[in-house]
Amino acid sequence: MQRLVIDLVSDVVCPWCYLGKARLELAIAEVQDEVSVDINWRPYRLNPDYPPEGVDQQAELAKKLGGKENMDRAHAQLTELGKEVGIAFDFDAIRVGPNTMDAHRLIHWAGTESREAQEMVVSSLFKANFEQGLNVGDPAVLLDIAAAAGLDRKVIEQLLKSDADRDLILSEIDAAQQMGVNGVPFFIIDQKYAVSGAQPAQVLANAFREIAAEKAEEQRKLN
Repeated sequence: MQRLVIDLVSDVVCPWCYLGKARLELAIAEVQDEVSVDINWRPYRLNPDYPPEGVDQQAELAKKLGGKENMDRAHAQLTELGKEVGIAFDFDAIRVGPNTMDAHRLIHWAGTESREAQEMVVSSLFKANFEQGLNVGDPAVLLDIAAAAGLDRKVIEQLLKSDADRDLILSEIDAAQQMGVNGVPFFIIDQKYAVSGAQPAQVLANAFREIAAEKAEEQRKLN
């Protein structure tokens, strides 16, 4: 069985990233008997200028999308798409638009423990923001998520109080932008292929099969 590694560039306040994650999981389930897929979560910040305490989400997003009507229309579309993959978007519950630097630091630290821990943290961050209306820029929320994923709460608390790995997160985002990533989600497969946007599960599954077949053919030629 061929093994593919996906570097998934995303932000935890990006609804299309949450949708893309759910669709990716469906695609992986579809090809699980044919292709093995590992995921590394990579950072991106949609709102790098937001202050540490965050902003009024409803006001800022309406401004960004050109008015409340546009915002409501986009949310209605996403809510319907979410239902198809088991996501219960609750956009009205999101009061704070957070700065996601600390969330990305937490994802990175979880990744140093295991892919499983990182996956748990990422899932919890998306759910906290989009389904529970929690502020994922709040250290208390981040600590609860870290502890639930099996990370050492006291260690994470000390790390959050420090500047640990801020430069690393910024350099990863810069590297992604240098590669041409200007929107998320963005899937980099085996550091060779790129898929942009929250593609349908079937599109991703087919891409995985094609890439795996190509890898198998390359290996056959080498032997």
